[in-house]
Amino acid sequence: MKNAYETLSEAIEELKKEGFTQDYNLQDKGVKNKEKNSHIPAEDLNVLQMYRFEGNTNPDDNSVLYAIETAKGERGLLLDAYGVYSGNISREMMDKLRIH
Repeated sequence: MKNAYETLSEAIEELKKEGFTQDYNLQDKGVKNKEKNSHIPAEDLNVLQMYRFEGNTNPDDNSVLYAIETAKGERGLLLDAYGVYSGNISREMMDKLRIH
C-alpha cells in the first residue's frame, strides 16, 4: 500500500488489487458493507491508511479515501466526499477515522 496516489481512481484501482474489495458507506456509528448489506460498528474497524484528494478548481470536489480492515479480516474502501467532519456521525466514528 502506497502512502500517496496521484488520483482517486488510481488509488481505488490499486487498493482493490491489494485486497481492499469491500465497498463501505459511512453511517452514524460505523459503516455499512454495501455488498453484504451488513453494519460494522466503529469498534470493529481499523483504518489502515487515509488518502486525501483535493479538487483543482472546486473545493466541493475534495474527498477522503479510507483503507479499512474489519475485526473479521474483511478489507475495503470508504469514500467520503468532504471528509469526516462534514456529516452527522458519532464522536466514536470521528475518532476512528482520524489517523494518529
